[in-house]
Amino acid sequence: MDLEQVAPATSLELRPKAEAEFIERLKRGEAAAFEELVSERSGEIYGLLFRLTENSEEARDLTQETFLRAFQSIDRFRGEADLRTWIYRIAINQARNRWRWWRRRRRDSTVSLDASVGQSNQTVGATLAEASHNPEQQTLAHERELALRSALRRLGRAYRETVILRDIEGFSYEEIAATLGINVGTVKSRLARGRQELRRKLEGSL
Repeated sequence: MDLEQVAPATSLELRPKAEAEFIERLKRGEAAAFEELVSERSGEIYGLLFRLTENSEEARDLTQETFLRAFQSIDRFRGEADLRTWIYRIAINQARNRWRWWRRRRRDSTVSLDASVGQSNQTVGATLAEASHNPEQQTLAHERELALRSALRRLGRAYRETVILRDIEGFSYEEIAATLGINVGTVKSRLARGRQELRRKLEGSL
């Protein structure tokens, strides 16, 4: 994926007026509106949470918790950010809370392999995603995967979040700032540092 590629739109990527109407339906507690929200967003939210936790069971649990929190707090949604950004913010907060919970219990955190790295506009996923039935290439892909797991495991959580939101989810700098509650300058700084750290950790490995 090109580092500048924007995530594809879905039917919930609405015009401001249409999104406002949809949010009002959510606030009225319309079951159909929540079903639509879950149907449209659960896949991408699960993908985000899996990349952050690298654990499918935890990602499923956190996805459910994200939409439960959204249901419980939709009345407090004031539209400072769009609905998609708001949902992502809830998801990341749930992942952070889970990370803190495990950290207190001294469990090692894990991370995803799917982040993008480097200045070559090539994603990490691209180095692994090319399917091949060639055993030699499969072995090489496995070795790359191990190297990437090791590198990403040692990448700071704040950098990991920023890299994933930008290079995997396709968020703009402004959307990342709204999602993480930081300014655009901090987003750019974290992104540059995160990519730099990944390049450094992957030197000689890929």
